[in-house]
Amino acid sequence: MGLVELAKIAGVSVSTASRALSNHPRVARGTRERLVALAQEHGFRLNQTASALRKQRTGAIGVVVPLGHEVDQALSDPFFMGLVGGLADALTKRGYDLFLSRVVPQGPRWLDDIIASGRVDGIVLIGQSDQLEAIERVATDYERMVVWGAARLGSNQITVGTDNVTGGELAARHLIARGCKRLAFLGSTEAPEFADRYTGFHAAIAESDGVAGTVVPIHLTMDDAYREMTAYLAANQAPDGILAASDVIAMSAMRALADRGLRVPEDVAVIGYDDIQLARYTSPALTTIHQDVVYGANLLVELLLARIAGQTVGSVAMLPELIVRDSA
Repeated sequence: MGLVELAKIAGVSVSTASRALSNHPRVARGTRERLVALAQEHGFRLNQTASALRKQRTGAIGVVVPLGHEVDQALSDPFFMGLVGGLADALTKRGYDLFLSRVVPQGPRWLDDIIASGRVDGIVLIGQSDQLEAIERVATDYERMVVWGAARLGSNQITVGTDNVTGGELAARHLIARGCKRLAFLGSTEAPEFADRYTGFHAAIAESDGVAGTVVPIHLTMDDAYREMTAYLAANQAPDGILAASDVIAMSAMRALADRGLRVPEDVAVIGYDDIQLARYTSPALTTIHQDVVYGANLLVELLLARIAGQTVGSVAMLPELIVRDSA
């Protein structure tokens, strides 16, 4: 029997089981005694956990991309590649290898299973997808993890990311200042980061007379975003101002607009989010909200290594920056 099976029998997380079997002081005495008794009953060897999870150093950090709400999104997505590249550089400088994993979550304990594998010394999660509850449950006990994503008050997750609410506000206010009256937010609001971007976008609209806003649910992959934006334009009046939840969505939207004979920015002003390298090379060049992924990657690594060393750290929300180019 392995640790995962033992944890399931006990009805606790894998991280709680590992702490209980290694006599960690944060685990209640009753829970610890129950786990030890179950381990003995099922022939589980206690030193398996102690050796693999407390003492062994693998020299690798797991970089995990959970795709619960966007199962077709690839690791070749430009934003992922930029952040993963920064993480690889930062980890290499500190003597660690990077173990990259794209995960479509199956069941509530997918993250527990990654931890129980013993293949990495800690985990960097890129994005929270629609898995906020599962990540939060693991973060309650497992300290060797940091998350690129949205911060939440009272959360146990240590996060690094942009202040997405402010980013959404910056974009909407810029569109409104240009005279746009019919604004659209392109993207799903299931993921916490996108939800926060929409919150800021909506707040700016609510404060402006005569301005209306709508959400157009669009997937993150380029082909899906183009197809869905094309369908939306065929059935609805085109907005005159767009905030896309990512640069990839913005680029796809600009192609769909051009196919209908709409000019950017004359007919429709378009703003993206991320400021990937390709953003400056679109035609017209894409106005976007900049996220400093190189700095963010270094922060993620620094915070994770501090947690591995037993230090207490806090979440970091970086200030977004509006990069004005030709599309808005």
